[in-house]
Parts: sequence; structure tokens; C-alpha cells
Amino acid sequence: MTSEITLFVNPTAGRGRGARAAQPAASALRAAGFSVRTVLGENARDALTRARAAVEAGTGALVAVGGDGMANLALQAVAGTRTPLGLVAVGTGNDFARTLGLPVRDPAGAGRVVAEALKGGRLRDIDLGRVGGTWFGTVLASGFDSRVNDRGNRMRWPSGRFKYDLATLAELASFTPFPYRIRLDDGEVREVEATLVAVGNGSSYGGGMRICADADPTDGLFDVTVVGACSRASLLRVFPQVYRGTHLNHPSVTVHRAARIELAAEGVTGYADGEPLGPLPLTAHCVPGAVRVAGR
Repeated sequence: MTSEITLFVNPTAGRGRGARAAQPAASALRAAGFSVRTVLGENARDALTRARAAVEAGTGALVAVGGDGMANLALQAVAGTRTPLGLVAVGTGNDFARTLGLPVRDPAGAGRVVAEALKGGRLRDIDLGRVGGTWFGTVLASGFDSRVNDRGNRMRWPSGRFKYDLATLAELASFTPFPYRIRLDDGEVREVEATLVAVGNGSSYGGGMRICADADPTDGLFDVTVVGACSRASLLRVFPQVYRGTHLNHPSVTVHRAARIELAAEGVTGYADGEPLGPLPLTAHCVPGAVRVAGR
């Protein structure tokens, strides 16, 4: 493996933490003997073009500095290649790093973990989800949670997670369950009324909400969490349990495992790793060993 590493930086992640995190992460990598080249990009498309060029040129690793959005962008460059991915998680959610057991909001520590993994060959292949040509590492969200994302993304104030808390309350006020059509692998189409359907390669989204608490990104299968039709009062009671993963015990919640899922529902947008995929219907595939990661 070449000693040159590409640092893929989102300077706006975590309200500026991305830019501040790049220096200690780079210092940790250089201290381990690596040469570090930084890629910024004028926008997401330009940054991805530059990251893909670095991968094609044979960079020793692509190390994403930012949040889940930056990790997701990096996946589009390295998925299906043998180029290792490192994460310096300094965003708002950092769920992909949580899934991999990597340091969160500790750029120097994360840089050291990545450097030690690369030097010691501690690399592992993990699964990814894929919808069309787009890869994701954590959770594909659809239903109530994606409606909250839609509303939160339209809000100019406040910033950070509080915006999505307000969006949640606003969506609850007018919420009704969605009629879904779901097909798992080669099974029959199921028609269900559901609050949400979450397709987990990783266990959490939204900064530690363990919606697919038992998901394993190395088993070749998605964990599909279906929260059935329930009242607003029930949803308010169940919602806090998501941070502990105990919502899976609720009678309205079922979990399925599948390598492929087809989802359809009117007026619902799919989000993966917090990024919009577009309106349903869509089909997601779990691709075993799709990315090589540097970590613990």
C-alpha cells in the first residue's frame, strides 16, 4: 500500500468542526509516517469527482472528515474497490462511525486509529446497501422519519438536532400511517399500514437512534424494522425507546431480515445515511463486503 493518503474534508460539518478537525487528524497520520493530501471540492459533486480521481490514481486510503453526509459521499468513491476507507467523525450524527465502533468527535484519536489500522493491516470488509447506483452504510429511512427529514430540511431555523426535534413535533400533529407495499427477497408482496419502515445495514440513524438495533454490517442481510400503525400517543411513548433499542420489544414493531427489499408508498421520500434518495418505490440490495474499512 502506498504511503500517500487522501484526506477528504467537509469544512462545514458540525458547524465548522470539519475544518478544525482536519489538522489534528492529518497530524496523527503524518506522525505515523503517511503523506497526506487534502481534497476539498467546491461542492459535493466536485468533491466526489476529486475523491474518485484519487482512488483511481491509487491513493493508499480515503479518509473522510465530517459527518454521515461526508461518509456517504466517500462511500460513492470507494465502494466496490479495494481502497480502504477511514473515518474522522465530527458531524452532527456520526452514525456510520458508531456502527463501526470508531471514535466520535475526537479527530486526533480517530486519526491515530486509522493510522494504526493502516500500518498494521487491520482492515475489514463490511456490507453496504445499494439503491440503483447509490451506496449507503447505515439506514434507509422511509415514512414518518423521512417526513421529519423533509420538514427539517425546509426549516431555516433553528440549527442542529433541535430543528429536527421541532420537525418531529410538527409532523406528529398531522400524522397518519402510510399504506406500504413491501417485498422481501423473492417473497410475496405484503400490504401493511405502517408508521415507518427502516432498512438497516447499520444499527442507528439520527445521532444514535438505534432503529435497527441488532443490525450487523457483516452478515450480508438488512435488518428491516417495521413500525406498524399506531396512535400519536403510542408513537410518543415508543419514540424515546429508540435510543436504547428497546422499541423492538413493542407489539407494534416487527423486524425482518432480507438481502433485498422492495418498498412502495405514495408520498414518501427515501433517505439513506440522512441523504435523500428520492420518492418511493425503490429497491435496496445488501452487497456483502462492498467496502474495506480501516478501524478497530
